[in-house]
Amino acid sequence: MNTPPPPHAAGRLARLAALASAVCLLVSGCSVLGTTGDDADPAGGSGAGMKVALITHGGKGDAFWDLVRRGAEAAAAKDGIDLTYASDADPLAQADLVRDAVHDKVDGIAVTLAKPAAMRGPVAQAKAAGIPVVGLNSGIDAWRPTGLLEYFGQDESVAGRAVGDKLDGLRAKHALCVVHERGNVALEARCAGVRKSFGGETDNLYVDGSDMNAVTATIASRLRQDSSIDEVVTLGAQYGLSAVKAVRQAGSRAKVATFDLNKDVVEAVRRGEVQFAVDQQPYLQGYLAVDALWLYRTNGNISGGGVSPVLTGPAFVTRSNVSAVARFAAAGTR
Repeated sequence: MNTPPPPHAAGRLARLAALASAVCLLVSGCSVLGTTGDDADPAGGSGAGMKVALITHGGKGDAFWDLVRRGAEAAAAKDGIDLTYASDADPLAQADLVRDAVHDKVDGIAVTLAKPAAMRGPVAQAKAAGIPVVGLNSGIDAWRPTGLLEYFGQDESVAGRAVGDKLDGLRAKHALCVVHERGNVALEARCAGVRKSFGGETDNLYVDGSDMNAVTATIASRLRQDSSIDEVVTLGAQYGLSAVKAVRQAGSRAKVATFDLNKDVVEAVRRGEVQFAVDQQPYLQGYLAVDALWLYRTNGNISGGGVSPVLTGPAFVTRSNVSAVARFAAAGTR
């Protein structure tokens, strides 16, 4: 039978044991009280130093994609991720960017599916290499067939129908839906949604989104040709501002509404030049896509269970609520 140590000795032993535990944690990373590195990180890594590629179809200088990138960078900074961003509006060039990321052996890829067919091969290569791929912004109807793990964005058909309902409420009769990139599935879905729910007439107008002066001139020309058009709906914030100019140039009485938001559109809504904007929260899309890859690696999480998309919109910004988002827009996050 062992004799228990005196009280002062027992206290000394306890202090020594605590000191030994602290040294063990700091120096060797050994387990204390049965907690191992694997217990703390079921996915087998802390995520620190993880490499993620964000690859979009955004054009250079587009403020919308600046917001997506800022959100992604905020998540990367929080999670200790080494993030690279690349974009190309050409679907074949975007596909090559995804292949480059696979060759670089990144730990995760976030990609947009504006032209889903072009992404099938590169995504399959990533999956074969064991690289998880998530989608954002474009391709809500294609992300699962393409083999993506998760999707973050707006259901463009739902958003389009919501705009159609909004126009009915405003008693519009003839809407012009301006498409700035022919064949982009997200943009086509927006106009199709408007047409489906709007009780008035809806026409599509295709413009060259890379030339803002041409966008303004084409819209103005159409408004001069058809004075019955009383609403211009654009599918990007900068195009909404071009439509405002076009209405003035044409001497039209048409109102302007737009999908997407930036600080200039916020001010245009405040002044009444734009009736409303549909915010799909691009900052949030970039943030969630990158953070999701970190969560998948570190904890095996899959948002939406790999079955349902995570919706970031639509949210209407009107003159009555624009002040609530103005300060975030000024900071470059809305």
